[in-house]
Amino acid sequence: MNLQGRVALVTGGAVRIGRAISLALAAKGMKVAINYNSSTLAAQQTLNEMQSNGGEAIIVQADVSVGDNVKRLFDTVIDRYGRVDVLINNAAIFYHRDFAELTEEDFDLNISINLKGPYLCCLAAGKQMLKQKEGKIINIADVGGITPWTGFVPYCISKAGVIMLTKAMAKSLGPYVQVNAIAPGPVLLPEGYTPEQREQAVKPTVLKKEGSPEDITRTILFLLEGSDYITGDVIAIDGGRLLA
Repeated sequence: MNLQGRVALVTGGAVRIGRAISLALAAKGMKVAINYNSSTLAAQQTLNEMQSNGGEAIIVQADVSVGDNVKRLFDTVIDRYGRVDVLINNAAIFYHRDFAELTEEDFDLNISINLKGPYLCCLAAGKQMLKQKEGKIINIADVGGITPWTGFVPYCISKAGVIMLTKAMAKSLGPYVQVNAIAPGPVLLPEGYTPEQREQAVKPTVLKKEGSPEDITRTILFLLEGSDYITGDVIAIDGGRLLA
């Protein structure tokens, strides 16, 4: 896919890895719709940076776990640009919770945002892309959806669901739409992590280092413009952590 002038929607596209993805797509000449829920200031700052570099972008507030919000999100993007060529399902929550402290609310929150949100966005994007007879969807999964982590049970369950969502959507939307997932390992660890927590996250990797947002964005760009013959796949960007 030639990205110049194409339209991309990035959920959770204003902060952290989402912000890096949004900026990378804009640098390729894409029109970028930056979705955010509560990060209003960060969304405006990301938009300003894009526009100052000559990019075309909009910001759209929406909670992707709510169907009406997702409809409004896609209606806004299509009203503005007429189409959606690329969807990056990035919006997610991530937090530690010991087993003894887990509640029903933890499960519902993780599933709603991390799995239901991508599902609803895949439905909306898929229907539009089938009309266009082309499009690409990339879901941000996690190696925690393949190998479970102690202290992150609902999160791991939700990301395992994202992996199956990717495969099911790839079969459902073929041959016109390619759907793939990226499963990061320790990439851009939370700001509040202590040195001990960072060491614990990096130690199981083969490469013994933390990944960068550029590792994610380069892989996304490969899936978008490097090949049109990959679908239903999950690419781990984890420094070899899954080999442990």
